[in-house]
Amino acid sequence: MSEIMNELEGIYAVWLREVKIYMREKERLGSSVISPILWIFVVGSGIGSFANKIEGYPYQIFVYPGIAAMTVLFASMFYGVYIIWDRKLDFLKEVLVAPVSRASVFAGKMLGGATDAMVQAVFVLILSVFIKAPLTPLIIIEAFFMLFLISIAMVSVGLVIGANLKSPEGFSLVINFVTWPMFFFSGALFPLSTLSSGLKPLIIIDPLFYGVDALHGIILGINYFPIYIDVAVMLFFTVVAMGLGVLSFRRM
Repeated sequence: MSEIMNELEGIYAVWLREVKIYMREKERLGSSVISPILWIFVVGSGIGSFANKIEGYPYQIFVYPGIAAMTVLFASMFYGVYIIWDRKLDFLKEVLVAPVSRASVFAGKMLGGATDAMVQAVFVLILSVFIKAPLTPLIIIEAFFMLFLISIAMVSVGLVIGANLKSPEGFSLVINFVTWPMFFFSGALFPLSTLSSGLKPLIIIDPLFYGVDALHGIILGINYFPIYIDVAVMLFFTVVAMGLGVLSFRRM
């Protein structure tokens, strides 16, 4: 029992440190809300001014679930760079020699990154008021938990990449190569029905697609797959990503 408590305390300590750092960096907190505002109000309203309605919804509202997922995706994936900075500052070395398992260190980092991402997700959910998205209290709760699942999966991927790279520059190159295709093939900006048959296989193998599809179903009721399939695929991908994260931390 004492060992379990030690591991939980270790997870909490790492998580608390990550949250405190995030809350102290006001410029990071402020800049993180600019991107969804630009996508929703500039890109969404701009394209929506000449685009036809999609499944009965204006384009700005159709892309809203995808922009929410995009916000969590980028915040979560780029969080992995802090592993590299922790290594450069020797903080990671001190954490890894602490009397807690590498899995607990990974869990604390993962939850810290997910918390950071969900702060931004809450802001995006608040933006729904201004575009009159059809969100009820129940829909908000369901969307929040779906976004949290996405954040756990993507933070884990970001940590795996960060744990296996040595420089922030290399991380930026790799993460952009991974993140942008994942976003563009997620169906966040367009319905799957409008794509050519040659591109659909690329979307089907994109794990973020299932998160976006679930959010479309939860918020707008226009999902491609049943929500339970979307959730099952995201859960499977999350478990795999977390497993790879633990293995990566054990090799550090």
